[in-house]
Amino acid sequence: MSIKIKDITIDSIQDAIREQHDEFLLGVINELYAADIAEVMDELNLEEAKYLYTLLEKEEAAEVLMELEDDVRERFLASFSTQEIAHEFIDNLDSDDAADLINELPDTMRGEILAHIEDRQQAQDIADLLIYPTNSAGGLMGKELVKVHASWHVVTCIREMRRQAEEVENVYTVYVVDDDEKLVGMLSLEKLLIASPRDKIETLFDSDVISVKATQKGEEVAQIMNKYDLVVLPVIDELGRLIGRITIDDVVDFIKEEAERDYQLMSGITQDIESTDKIWEITQGRLFWLVVALFGGIIGSRVIANYEDQISINPELAFFMPLIAAMGGNVGIQSSALIVQGLANHTLSGGIFPKLMKELSVGLINGLVCSAILMVYSYFFAPSLALGLTVSVALMTVIIFASVFGSFVPLVLEKMKIDPALATGPFITTSNDIIGLFIYFMIGRLMYGFF
Repeated sequence: MSIKIKDITIDSIQDAIREQHDEFLLGVINELYAADIAEVMDELNLEEAKYLYTLLEKEEAAEVLMELEDDVRERFLASFSTQEIAHEFIDNLDSDDAADLINELPDTMRGEILAHIEDRQQAQDIADLLIYPTNSAGGLMGKELVKVHASWHVVTCIREMRRQAEEVENVYTVYVVDDDEKLVGMLSLEKLLIASPRDKIETLFDSDVISVKATQKGEEVAQIMNKYDLVVLPVIDELGRLIGRITIDDVVDFIKEEAERDYQLMSGITQDIESTDKIWEITQGRLFWLVVALFGGIIGSRVIANYEDQISINPELAFFMPLIAAMGGNVGIQSSALIVQGLANHTLSGGIFPKLMKELSVGLINGLVCSAILMVYSYFFAPSLALGLTVSVALMTVIIFASVFGSFVPLVLEKMKIDPALATGPFITTSNDIIGLFIYFMIGRLMYGFF
């Protein structure tokens, strides 16, 4: 296998599992982080993975579970009962991870797992998180946090913070709420340490706090945390009450998933699929845009057929058909990719018209350069200068059109509340192939016949 940890291979780990050499396995586990152990388990079969898993401490085991590949975790969990999942896994996870894990399971199992959780407050916290869409702030947040009341004295505050911190893995910030549980600010540990035990928190906290509502989109959360360099972000409900927090690791995972999804859309894959999925699932995710591209190719062939007489008279026009189609598709992809990127990170401003005019200018410059290069080539290698001039003019026109069209489509999709990443895939390339060929033959008919 490709995985190797300090001269210890997967094969040696599998041998130790078969021989139940626990001392050796524990030595290996103690040298690894949770992500490394998950990587090892990804390479094992189900029974071997379960055996190695039983050697882990409960908290570490839960962390390893969340690091497993999705398909491996699905098969792994399928071998446990709902009661075992609740006690062995859910009880040792933070509320946000527990909610994510339960969301991956069939609907019929979710209620049973929640019923088996002995800590009813934990069960309620997880149930609250399951209400929110996974791509919203509520779906990203965890319920574990440290909060104090503005009306408390410092001595009460310290006592409560110690109690609450036992349930929180990482204490990034201490939040301050009023008597109605509304978020009013954050408490500096420095101020807390130098304050008198009799001081009230309301005289110490900083009211300048950035927060998001639970219903806000995950993209907005990522943008806010990136803009203000935050590692944690409080989440409030519609009444302003503090209900959770989002940590940077959750946002990084979300950004990664969104990037993978956008990449699949740009590649013409309509569903969230993995290479390890079943054949039919992969086929379903990829077939739609292949069929669209097929029909686009058919339409393109009809465009060529309509100019059959022109090709028969001037067969040399066919030499440059692949070039025109390829350049149109490439330019369209470039333009749409920049617009989609700008829409994703919210760096675009203003209306559609200024963006199109800017792209028109870029397309004009690129078209002139590429056409000039093609004209030089045609001077030395083309059958005639007239053909070179015709193709050069057609290429410049196609590049200008593809630049504007590639920018226009994602902007329109964004206005229609459709994911603009769709515009950077087969839709743009297929459309530009068809329209580019049409432009090419139209200019060829007008110019080449003239010469």
